[in-house]
Amino acid sequence: MNLSLIIFCGLLLGVLSFFFGVYYRKKAAESVIISAENEATRIVNDAVKLAETKKKDAILEGKDEILKQRSEFDKELAERRKEILRQEKRIQQKEETLDKKLEQVETKNESIAHKHKIAQEKLNEAESIQKRETVLLEKISGFSKDQAKEFLLEKLDNELNLEKAIKIKTFEEELKDESDKKAREIVSLAIQRCAADHVAETTIAVVNLPNDEMKGRIIGREGRNVRAIESLTGVDLIIDDTPEAITISTFDPIRREIAKLAIEKLIQDGRIHPSKIEEMIEKAKREINALIKAEGERAVLETRLNSMHPDLIKLLGQLKFRTSFGQNVLNHSLEVAFICGMICSELGLEPVIAKRAGLLHDIGKAADHEMEGSHVEIGVNIAKKYKENSAVIHAIQAHHGDVEPKTVVACIVQAADAISAARPGARRENIENYIKRLEKLEELALSFDGVERCFAIQAGREIRIIVKPEIIKDEAMIPLARNICKKVEGDLDYPGQIKVNLIRESRTIDYAK
Repeated sequence: MNLSLIIFCGLLLGVLSFFFGVYYRKKAAESVIISAENEATRIVNDAVKLAETKKKDAILEGKDEILKQRSEFDKELAERRKEILRQEKRIQQKEETLDKKLEQVETKNESIAHKHKIAQEKLNEAESIQKRETVLLEKISGFSKDQAKEFLLEKLDNELNLEKAIKIKTFEEELKDESDKKAREIVSLAIQRCAADHVAETTIAVVNLPNDEMKGRIIGREGRNVRAIESLTGVDLIIDDTPEAITISTFDPIRREIAKLAIEKLIQDGRIHPSKIEEMIEKAKREINALIKAEGERAVLETRLNSMHPDLIKLLGQLKFRTSFGQNVLNHSLEVAFICGMICSELGLEPVIAKRAGLLHDIGKAADHEMEGSHVEIGVNIAKKYKENSAVIHAIQAHHGDVEPKTVVACIVQAADAISAARPGARRENIENYIKRLEKLEELALSFDGVERCFAIQAGREIRIIVKPEIIKDEAMIPLARNICKKVEGDLDYPGQIKVNLIRESRTIDYAK
């Protein structure tokens, strides 16, 4: 019983303690809450007071700033108004000035219009006076207006021609002095250093016979030996009254040489009949072909040119038997090659291309009797076929002026070709062609107005022209000489160069009685 009571009392005491503790904590919590609420209220009140204070300060600062900006704005506005007033005043002044100037311009226009009217009246009066004076001058001078104009233009043209002739002459003299001096040095050195043979060759060959009896043996029974030789070689044998000689004639120099060599071998052998003739001709052909190859190789070796095509070497060797105006073409080509090399050396240029072009410039003459076209065209085609240098091909094409030379090599080959051809004794001409050339030269000079007489002298290397002094004036002499030179260069073919010499002479003759 006591135990139960004790337990009950303990439980009751525990419950009471629990409720008492809960009550006490509640009261403590309420006290803390009230204290926190009071503190929060205080903080809020302080914050509100601080915010109100800052708000008032900000409002005051804003008002101050607004007042400040308004003051600055008013100041700027006042300045702008002043500036606008000044601008308006300036514009007003300009308008007044423009009005004044406009009035002045109107006044001047009126004055100008009045002066223009007066000037027009004076101009009309001057034109009337000019017409009267023109009529009066025409009566006095005997010239119409067009005639007077033509006279003045002609006088001006003559004066201009005189000035032009003087300038041309001065320029030509200066240029000629310098160029002639340098050209003479180069060409003279090249010619002096090149010693070449000058032997005129013919287009026929003569075979000397030991006696006249040999003529009959060469003719053979009923002419069979002659026919055999002519049919196998393609030449014409001329057996006439010339003692101890037979003439061989053909357009092909190689055939002529083969026939000559074969006949000489037949004469040496003494046995002359068709089978022996055929044998000797075959032997002569082999010897001539070997000689052609040897001559071509000699030309290449002497000029020191490498990598020459074998066919080109053979064509060069054929030039040994080709002549031009009596000049051996192979010797001429060698001479041109040497002169080209020497001129290039004097000018400080590489001589190999120029020597090659000089050696091959007449290569077309080796085949011109077999192919159609001039030797220039044939030579160009041959050089292109064997893939020669483009500078060499152009030099071959331009060496006779068929095209305008565009390279130094082409000009050098032209000059060297002319030097070789123009040497005394290098070439000869048929007398008939020579006379025709001189006649054509004189006819060409006589075709110009004002030419009275002309004479081709010095074997056609100079033409002396006498002009009419009343038609050709001194200032017209230089242009006339230039025009004649251009005409000669364009219409005539000639070796070397031709000097055009104009003579103007005035004579007055009277008699004392």
